[in-house]
Amino acid sequence: MSESLPESPSGSQPGSQPGSLSGRRLVVVGAGSRTGRHLARAASAAGAELVLAGPDPRKLELTAAELAGPSTVLPVDLTEESSVKALADRLGRFDHLVSTAGLPANGPLAELELADVRRAFDAKVIGPLLLAKHLAGQIAEGGSLTFFSGVAAWRPAPARTVMATTNGALAFLVQALAVEIAPVRVNAISPGIVDTGSWDGLGADKDAFLAAVAARNPARRVGTPDDLVKAVLHAIDNPYVTGTVLHVDGGGRLV
Repeated sequence: MSESLPESPSGSQPGSQPGSLSGRRLVVVGAGSRTGRHLARAASAAGAELVLAGPDPRKLELTAAELAGPSTVLPVDLTEESSVKALADRLGRFDHLVSTAGLPANGPLAELELADVRRAFDAKVIGPLLLAKHLAGQIAEGGSLTFFSGVAAWRPAPARTVMATTNGALAFLVQALAVEIAPVRVNAISPGIVDTGSWDGLGADKDAFLAAVAARNPARRVGTPDDLVKAVLHAIDNPYVTGTVLHVDGGGRLV
């Protein structure tokens, strides 16, 4: 077994200010992604000690360089149980874990490759299951797991069958885990269309696309990374929220 990192000094820190992460250890799986990096920056600014996890150490180091407070980089590949177990062996005690991980397998049904479908399930469903299996016993009192689902589960579309299915499966998984590993809390964030930079590939069509989404959304706008961070911090901070999907989609799933 690898040497563990130092344990969280605070546990759940009863009596700390709502929304404060001072003294907490927060693990961000997928910290090399745009959303994971934004979350890590916000959590670090709020006083958390960060553990940045993901498959690409180079991206994790880039995130670490942007943080205001202390951080540790630990590699993990959610498609390999041995990698998740190795993370658990090195991690030690912590307060909260958030996973933004996903490996979409989009495309027409007739063109889907089975290997891609399996990887999508590994990242979005089996990976969170393995994280809970190997890490639940290391979570401090009052701690939680938070995963990222997505609006496709509630608004399926052609060529998004795998995305809809994996996101939906994750929504049910958090309910089951919330019961099985209680009192550890387990929740999911379900983003809608959020301008994290992932739509930049549309080029000149991006602004028109986002404007069309905003026009039909009940909130009359698209999401921002800050909207996702606020939802995550709510899931972490509220001790009476578990087994819940927090929809951060401007009502997009309704129309």
